[in-house]
Amino acid sequence: MELAVVCMSNQNRSMEAHGALKRKGFNVMSFGTGQLVRLPGLRRECPKVYTFGTPYANMYSDLANEDFEHYSRTGILNMLERNQHIKQGPERFQDCSHAFDVVVTCEERVYDMVVEDFEKRSDATGKAVHIINVQITDNHEEATLGAVVICDLCEMVMINASLSAMPCTFSLVSLCVSLCVLHIAIKLHVLFSAFHQSGAFLVLEKSFCSTIG
Repeated sequence: MELAVVCMSNQNRSMEAHGALKRKGFNVMSFGTGQLVRLPGLRRECPKVYTFGTPYANMYSDLANEDFEHYSRTGILNMLERNQHIKQGPERFQDCSHAFDVVVTCEERVYDMVVEDFEKRSDATGKAVHIINVQITDNHEEATLGAVVICDLCEMVMINASLSAMPCTFSLVSLCVSLCVLHIAIKLHVLFSAFHQSGAFLVLEKSFCSTIG
């Protein structure tokens, strides 16, 4: 299974999940969907901005030279050091032409951007793509918990034989997961498009609640 994990800047949530999935043996890549890569700066109103493709090592050196104590305290340097062990630098999903079986997004607006990108693409292969959104707050603690949820989800997808049997050009699945300690509320949106000449979409919606003990 070809798997992608996507957040806004390919720094925290997607990289935490990327590392966790990689350790479990998944064939996984990670991406961001923003125009630029943004990290918290010394002040909230002044983020650090980089282009996609900038090596994580370069970002680490830049921030460490600016204020090692501050960026160590906020966990940014630790995050960038972790990222360096996973891949060289952040990648943008819209610039990738790789074909995936499942794309997991970490935020609803990222999900919308991925869906929009697929709808704009003209090189349809006829292969099903399942897009799943796991709503994760962008902080280190929630990213860690979210990575566990994504790993569990992907393991369930792997054993779901019906996934590859869906007779459609691509399917879009959104799971908005509200992360808490004992309960995970999941709302599932499934959007199928057969790319008929009419351009019509069949939209299905399901809701359920899963309890974790």
